[in-house]
Amino acid sequence: MSARQPLRGFVQPLPRGSATGRALLVVTTVLVIFGTIFVASASEGQAANGTAFSIMAHDGAYLCLGVFALYCAARVRLERLVRSAPLLIVAGLVLLLAVKAVGVTTNGGKRWLNLHVIDLQPSELFKLFTVIFIAWLVQHHHDELNNWRQLVIWTTPVWLGCGLIVLEPDIGTASVVMMICFSMLAVAGLSSRLLLRVLVLAAVAVGGYVLVKPYSAKRFFSFLHPNTNLLGSGYQLLQSRIGLGAGGVTGLGLGHSREKWGLLPNPHTDFIFTIVGEELGLIGALAVIALFVAFLMVSVRIAQRCSNQVYQLVAVGITTWICAEALINISSVLGWWAVTGVPLPFFSYGGTALITELAAVGLLYNIAHDRSRSGDLTIREYRLTNFRETVERARPARPIERQPVARRYRQDY
Repeated sequence: MSARQPLRGFVQPLPRGSATGRALLVVTTVLVIFGTIFVASASEGQAANGTAFSIMAHDGAYLCLGVFALYCAARVRLERLVRSAPLLIVAGLVLLLAVKAVGVTTNGGKRWLNLHVIDLQPSELFKLFTVIFIAWLVQHHHDELNNWRQLVIWTTPVWLGCGLIVLEPDIGTASVVMMICFSMLAVAGLSSRLLLRVLVLAAVAVGGYVLVKPYSAKRFFSFLHPNTNLLGSGYQLLQSRIGLGAGGVTGLGLGHSREKWGLLPNPHTDFIFTIVGEELGLIGALAVIALFVAFLMVSVRIAQRCSNQVYQLVAVGITTWICAEALINISSVLGWWAVTGVPLPFFSYGGTALITELAAVGLLYNIAHDRSRSGDLTIREYRLTNFRETVERARPARPIERQPVARRYRQDY
């Protein structure tokens, strides 16, 4: 029987055999099941036309698309995907520009494109495109990124995307994109000096935005003094705390939340964790946190076992994305951080977010089965070169001409 020839297309057979990959699917499945149940529960008070589960029906359709996206991402050839990173990041920027031009405005934010079948949110896709682009960037330009000017030039698409997302306005998603970029570059070996510069630049950008948008600043810092404006910027956090307190240790029971009936704004999206705490109590809230901790541990294990540094960076970016969003959302609900509209992964209602998150899990599953190896792609100190040196390095060495012995003798005497 002849040996099996490797496929040369964009897809490969579904990989199997990794225990870590199976553990990832189990944890993700439990998270998605919990999330679907609580979208159904939390959306009862938000459903239109008197249909109690209309939002859940949409969430079920998004879940089917997400499972298909996971399957496709698990089968994609990773080297082909990373190779297409420049095209993906350009497509992401085009979609963000389209939002600015013809986007749909909801609740004061212009973040969606109406495709009639689905309201596409390009900022969610841009997170995944950023992960792939930074991995490609390190693969091809790791010898240049430790120079400040080169770093700014090569990461320009990411900063442009963040700027367009902030203009929607969506400072929460922009901050997540920056965290993805920062974590991947840090793991790749970017110097602490440049990492500090990136942090300072991000802080200056946020400070400038806060000065230009006083209302956003007031809302951003309302968590520091939640009781000063209970009917305004502090109302949502107040109701969230009331709901969590009412849940106690064991909760009011599944489906018995009181906050979802018009008291708590956005109970099925940004504040769905409040409904979990109210209906299942402290036990249910801790169980959800434990699931995200398990997701973190499994994802870190996948990254540690990966022998290809490019795919390892992809795993780091996805792990940062999912876990950072969970941390920010839960902290916001508890009043430990500002309410920035960051969703709870696999829980909060949102079609593009769920589909993209499950696609990211598919890539993690794919990476868990990958056995390829890469050279050392660690970001090193920048070597200043010019065009002439580059050409001379690429030009083959010319052979040394040897003079006849008699001629050399006459020249010497």
